[in-house]
Amino acid sequence: MRYFYRRPRGALPGLCLPLVGLMAFAGFICFSPARAALPVGSEAPLFDAQATRNGSEFSFRLADALRQGPVVLYFYPAAFTRGCTIEAHDFADAMDQYKALGATVIGVSTDDMPTLDRFSVSEGHGRFPVAADPNGEIARKYDSRLPLLNRASRTSYVIAPDGKVIYAYSALSPSGHVSKTLAALRQWQAAQGQATKVALPAAPTAR
Repeated sequence: MRYFYRRPRGALPGLCLPLVGLMAFAGFICFSPARAALPVGSEAPLFDAQATRNGSEFSFRLADALRQGPVVLYFYPAAFTRGCTIEAHDFADAMDQYKALGATVIGVSTDDMPTLDRFSVSEGHGRFPVAADPNGEIARKYDSRLPLLNRASRTSYVIAPDGKVIYAYSALSPSGHVSKTLAALRQWQAAQGQATKVALPAAPTAR
């Protein structure tokens, strides 16, 4: 005689639906492209934040940084995660190029200061500051906050000294954020040089 187990009706869907929903949500968060909604030409929201560079904490003010030149502001989800570590290494390696273009780089995440102190030393190599946005308010102002989570999306902005957004790039992959922001800075710098050229009067012809 054979015995067959008959599962209660609806048992499998009852177990699977929450799992499917969780997987779908995780996929949405992890694989959907983040968006940078501040359009080029818009005013970049000013902010003050507690920051750290090489483990030394200080108060970062965007307005002060803009007085010195353009600013590359990049948001990242969480310190010490794989993608954010790769991105920090990329920015650290490129800092000489940013400095040559007169640009300041500042990373922003919702991590706390003790975490960022360690991250700035071990992954940023002390080459640039990272700032704390514990409530995600700065990310929200820049429309770079992940839905339903207190985490920022991976979004990079280039802000001109006049406070205008001149470039925005949003992508889950850390690759491309450095090369694209550097290219935007070089393009902006070239345009500034063309705008400041003065046409000299033609030399008089000899008679």
